[in-house]
Amino acid sequence: MGPPLTAASLSQARRGAPVVIGAVLGLAAAVGLGLAWSCGVLAALTLDDASRIAAVGIFIATYVVIAIGKLPRLQLDRTGAALLGASLMVACGAISLGDAYQAIDFDTMTLLLGMMIVVANLRLSGFFRLINSWAGTRAHHPIILLGAVVLVTGVLSAFLVNDTICLVMAPLIIELTRALKRNPVPYLIAIALASNVGSAATITGNPQNMIIGNLSHIPYGSFAEALAPVAAIGLVLTIVFVALLHPREYWTRERLGESTLASHYDGWLVAKSTLVTVAMVVLFFVGQPVAKVAIVGGALLLLTRRVEARTVYAEIDGPLLLMFAGLFVVIAGVERHVLTPEVVAIVGRLHLENIALLSAFTAVLSNLVSNVPAVLAVKPFVTPLAHPRRAWLVIAMASTLAGNFTLLGSVANLIVAQRAAAEGIEVTFWSYFRIGAPLTIATIVIGVLLL
Repeated sequence: MGPPLTAASLSQARRGAPVVIGAVLGLAAAVGLGLAWSCGVLAALTLDDASRIAAVGIFIATYVVIAIGKLPRLQLDRTGAALLGASLMVACGAISLGDAYQAIDFDTMTLLLGMMIVVANLRLSGFFRLINSWAGTRAHHPIILLGAVVLVTGVLSAFLVNDTICLVMAPLIIELTRALKRNPVPYLIAIALASNVGSAATITGNPQNMIIGNLSHIPYGSFAEALAPVAAIGLVLTIVFVALLHPREYWTRERLGESTLASHYDGWLVAKSTLVTVAMVVLFFVGQPVAKVAIVGGALLLLTRRVEARTVYAEIDGPLLLMFAGLFVVIAGVERHVLTPEVVAIVGRLHLENIALLSAFTAVLSNLVSNVPAVLAVKPFVTPLAHPRRAWLVIAMASTLAGNFTLLGSVANLIVAQRAAAEGIEVTFWSYFRIGAPLTIATIVIGVLLL
């Protein structure tokens, strides 16, 4: 077993990750150039003008910084890299400022903003604490508590943004497990795993699904019909994998004591936030535009005397929204100058219409550059496929489930790990990987079979 993942060691792990990722990206680039040369891609990419050369360079540089998380010796993070890349695309003439504005998918931005406001109101009202308290009082055995944690996290992540669910659930579960004198580590790992798996079920489960929903125009209900079964089976497997690999915690006759979380909540605000959320989900399923529903629902929740508006605004992840805007522009610049119909046709010879191959490609790319950039990178190659709608569902499934492969595989995982480290709880890279890696493979295989 590796060293404990305290706050310091987590920071070291994240600093060390760029070395590994950089080496993998270097190898991947070499292999890719070799394949491109042999397939004639380089010949098709007749870089005969400065704008095209600049677009290629900016795209590569942006994605490398996004992959490693931060530019060495500088304070440029992923959001800054995306904004800098977008600005350079405009500056070098790869895309005009007007076209850059049009490249930004404001439906996705609006949907994400609306969901952030809704989740902020649910958290501030005490809704999540109330749910956890209710589940904790009814779980009389560790395996039942595990099942409750996985199902609550998974279901909430299916309809609300999974990162925010982890942000809320992790400290509550730490408090609950300490009160019950249980080992919090397997429950925290279960939160991270379940949030990723559950979020695969719907368009509003995570940011990459929101992008895919807007790009593919797949109805909310159809998306859920295709991927909810994958998520449901994945949640069951999450319980099984966590329980099997922590026999001392779960294979016992010992029953849990009577202990509950202090349920501090505002009854009126809980009722109001819950009513708006349920109404939104119903409207999603009946076919109303998800972005419009989300932003209207979020705006209505700002009409309150109990919570200051600035408190809600503090919950909005501004850097994430800015990163999305920058990436949309960077990808648009590459599409205009590099991804000609000839290049797209050549890439089409890689047989990405094969579900297994597309799943593997998406999963690997998601672990290299993160899932949102991966989804945007494959966008130009989906439209020419024979069944683009199925391809988008496969990409949504694989990019989301791939986040469970390692502790550094998704933002949700890092949120849980950082919350644990802040509380002095020892989590190791290996303790996560020995569950996450096989669960990722198993769930993606199930996704391939069901899709």
